[in-house]
Amino acid sequence: MLLDLSEEHKEHLAFLPQVDSTVVAEFGRIAVEFLRRGSNPKIYEGAARKLNVSSDTVQHGVEGLTYLLTESSKLMISELDFQDSVFVLGFSEELNKLLLQLYLDNRKEIRTILSELAPDLPSYHSLEWRLDVQLASRSLRQQIKPSVTIKLHLNQNGDHSTKVLQTDPATLLHLVQQLEQALEEMKTNHCRRVVRSIK
Repeated sequence: MLLDLSEEHKEHLAFLPQVDSTVVAEFGRIAVEFLRRGSNPKIYEGAARKLNVSSDTVQHGVEGLTYLLTESSKLMISELDFQDSVFVLGFSEELNKLLLQLYLDNRKEIRTILSELAPDLPSYHSLEWRLDVQLASRSLRQQIKPSVTIKLHLNQNGDHSTKVLQTDPATLLHLVQQLEQALEEMKTNHCRRVVRSIK
């Protein structure tokens, strides 16, 4: 699977051939640090002074490299696919090899960092439900007012939580139809590709 880089990312990466290979390797280290600790403008300013360019140019170069490494790591693309993805950028053979080595050296660490950044969402444990029907009230003798009460038990990091929801059957039926439609959509080729790229 080849990476599909936008024109903006290609512009950001176009700065890399203008600098030495040691600088590109340092940009790779900064890109991994960027993922680990976030953006640090002082690093960009220091590198910009040494290279006699604007700090925005350095920042865009690092961000472009970060995007290239994270997307490649997310998709776990092979060495050959990575080389083909970078080949379209028109870089020298030496720079392509350096980028490949950066990818191979850091892909496991990047995947670890990305998995730590992923939100920890609650998961389903069990469900209890009850159907209540109000047949009459003081003001209305013949009234049918159904309601469904749902008690949802969730797990998150070993903690158990409970959510109580109440709705009418028409809304519940609509919700079920929407969920079934979403499940059917998950079977399409497009959704399968998206899910594979997230993992």
